[in-house]
Amino acid sequence: MIKPIIRDPLFLSQKSEPATEADKQVVQDLLDTLQANQDRCVGMAANMIGIKKNIIVVAVGPFMLAMINAKITKKKDAFKTEEGCLSLEGVRPCTRYKEIEVDYLDRNFKPQHGKYTGWTAQIIQHELDHVAGIVI
Repeated sequence: MIKPIIRDPLFLSQKSEPATEADKQVVQDLLDTLQANQDRCVGMAANMIGIKKNIIVVAVGPFMLAMINAKITKKKDAFKTEEGCLSLEGVRPCTRYKEIEVDYLDRNFKPQHGKYTGWTAQIIQHELDHVAGIVI
């Protein structure tokens, strides 16, 4: 189900809790909401739809990847950039990494490990900031 986007910085600055299999509907709602906003958004975190759970979704080309309880395990080649956000007005400076490795659960709650570079790595880092309560 498509959900409204939360724009309250106080809510967005709260840390999310680990997700469980009871949160499968949140994953689907997040995917539905990202798809509905794909003309202006490439990633989304559950707190952006009002749910404080560690769930993110990322558009990777024509596919949408769900990552549950994701943790960056390696990062390489820091760079400075600016990012915008569907939940906030304007752009803000931040530091990102060109290459990352991530451990996460997929939408079926099966353990996964992925290596990501470039734009996809940047999106994942932005969304993981969201679930950590870091407002960019």
